[in-house]
Amino acid sequence: MATSSRFLFTNGVISRTSDTPPVSTLLEAHPGAYTTSRTHNNTSCLLFWERHLQRLAESTRILYNSKPGFLFKFNKPMPSLLPLSVWDSVIQSLVDDSMNKAIPIVLNERRSGGELAITTLVSGNLEKLGGNENVDEERISQILDVYLHVGSYVPPVFGVRENCAKLAVVGPGREVAMAKYSDWLRLRKPLEKLRPDLVTELLLSNDGDQILEGCITNFFVVCRKDSSEVKAKNLHDYGSTSSFEVQTAPLSEGVLPGIIRQLVIEVCLSMGIPLREVAPSWSKRELWEEAFITSKSSSSFFLFLEVGNNFSFLDM
Repeated sequence: MATSSRFLFTNGVISRTSDTPPVSTLLEAHPGAYTTSRTHNNTSCLLFWERHLQRLAESTRILYNSKPGFLFKFNKPMPSLLPLSVWDSVIQSLVDDSMNKAIPIVLNERRSGGELAITTLVSGNLEKLGGNENVDEERISQILDVYLHVGSYVPPVFGVRENCAKLAVVGPGREVAMAKYSDWLRLRKPLEKLRPDLVTELLLSNDGDQILEGCITNFFVVCRKDSSEVKAKNLHDYGSTSSFEVQTAPLSEGVLPGIIRQLVIEVCLSMGIPLREVAPSWSKRELWEEAFITSKSSSSFFLFLEVGNNFSFLDM
């Protein structure tokens, strides 16, 4: 029987075990693309679900194209790639079917209220192809497994200094950074061994200066404009006279297209806040006034304070 706090579904069928494993155990057990969202307003809505679903389909396609070993367990030759529109429709259909079967069970069987964190993993299984390597829309739906892990989610308490996050730069950027994939949990374990005491998030940089993203977050700074770079490319200020700008690394340099990252960019552009997609430079930190990180589940922003050689973030 599933526990009251965690549920696991495979292709819409609930796993009736005595103890549902943590989501990290699920992700480490299967290759594939995944995304995590959470509910809001007492589970009445799933935050930004359409964006999560679109990125899940894109991540699956990217992995198939560039790193199929992150999507499939290799047992036979890879089939030919289907058009993007087919991948989108197949994955949306598979995930929607699983969600429609899973969520009513979760809401009925859980023993306490509160919000939910929902992780959706799409994993390839080439064994299901049999002897047929020709893949049409029906066949692709048969070789993809959809896992749904649903657990309780407790929003963080904002404004508590003791809850601040401390960060450290520990390693280079991710491979296939445009996709969100489960193998990253395994690949980042060597970095986790370098985590200093009390550090709660690890930042990635290819050169030790330009900060790309966190292991599970996107990274932004609010800084004074560098007079030598005011006319640089990727600066969106619409003629603003502000002496400040928001900076975050561009996707082209190898960062995950985070859902909240994109929302922050959209908000800045809609409000006329100057924003430049450029990796924040630690060597120019004297220009930094604030910084924040965004993540898939908390959707929270953090105020930057410099403490020694660490980053310390306080909830805004």
